[in-house]
Amino acid sequence: MTSQQEVPGARRSGFAELVHAMSYEVMPFKNTERDVLEYVPTSVPLTVTVTEAKGIGATLDLAERLLGHGYRVAPHLPARQFTDDAHVADVVARLRESGFRSVFVVGGDAPKPAGRFTDAYSLLQAMDELGHPFEEVGVGGYPEGHAKIPQEALDLALKQKAPLATRILTQICFDAGTTANWAAGLAKDGIGLPIYVGMPGPVNRQKLVRISAGIGLGQSARFLQKQQSLFWRFLLPGGYNPTKLAKRLAAAAPKVDANIRGLHIFTFNELRGTEQWRQRLLASLPEKDRS
Repeated sequence: MTSQQEVPGARRSGFAELVHAMSYEVMPFKNTERDVLEYVPTSVPLTVTVTEAKGIGATLDLAERLLGHGYRVAPHLPARQFTDDAHVADVVARLRESGFRSVFVVGGDAPKPAGRFTDAYSLLQAMDELGHPFEEVGVGGYPEGHAKIPQEALDLALKQKAPLATRILTQICFDAGTTANWAAGLAKDGIGLPIYVGMPGPVNRQKLVRISAGIGLGQSARFLQKQQSLFWRFLLPGGYNPTKLAKRLAAAAPKVDANIRGLHIFTFNELRGTEQWRQRLLASLPEKDRS
């Protein structure tokens, strides 16, 4: 993903800034390329996830095709799926040759690492030693912590990763105040990277079930476990409204001087509905904020 361009003239409102600085996460499934081409403008930056069942290769294949179609694409690079340093060098060389400018480096959900890379920091170090060509390097952030990783370890990991990264993409958090306070805490700790808040778009529970069934048995179980609160919010009438969450983030961030720059939408491949929702948001903005 590339940085959003500055708008000449009057500064947009906080909500408009978040709406314009929006990217989508997609999964490398059978019809993903078709749906992206049909529904998503090339102006919307994309990230492509990795599944255990399909491996890194499927992600790189899809990312390359989308890049060829004119999209700004950042493939996920999960540390725990890299077998050794030669594997890292091969992937970096492939991405360099294909012309990628952006990647998203994560630890990954594989229970057992394929090689020596157990977390995102170790992979970032290896990439740095190779002199990687990427202008944008995203890393993950956890506003509500992680069920299996102590908070102290998360804090240390982000401090280690920050000098090797250019942006933070957060995991899902449904409380705007929690996200804004977490972002403010990072700034106080000297981590000034721009933050793009991860949040679900308009997707229903049935879609989540289909997605979980398509990512491999082990990863599916972990996906369901991680997304329990998400399922409940979609089950309850009025339980989740992405527009309300986006507006709450826009209102909360300035109050704590948080470095929140945009929204990263977990589409769960519901691309038609996600893009229709984004267009409604753009249409709802004051005329001065629409372009």
